[in-house]
Amino acid sequence: MSFAEKAKNKAEELTGMAKERVGDATDNERLEAEGATQRTEARARQAGGQAKEAGRDVKEAFRG
Repeated sequence: MSFAEKAKNKAEELTGMAKERVGDATDNERLEAEGATQRTEARARQAGGQAKEAGRDVKEAFRG
């Protein structure tokens, strides 16, 4: 995962978190749910990228 992808995912996560908090503060359930979904999707992409990097590290370790 490139630095740009990591930064984009982090920005997406923070945007989702902000939407979630604004939705909670204004009793806007739709905005709150949208923010939670956006944050969760960004975290899932980050986890996928980390798993992919870990797989490459293991592969490299066996190549030695």
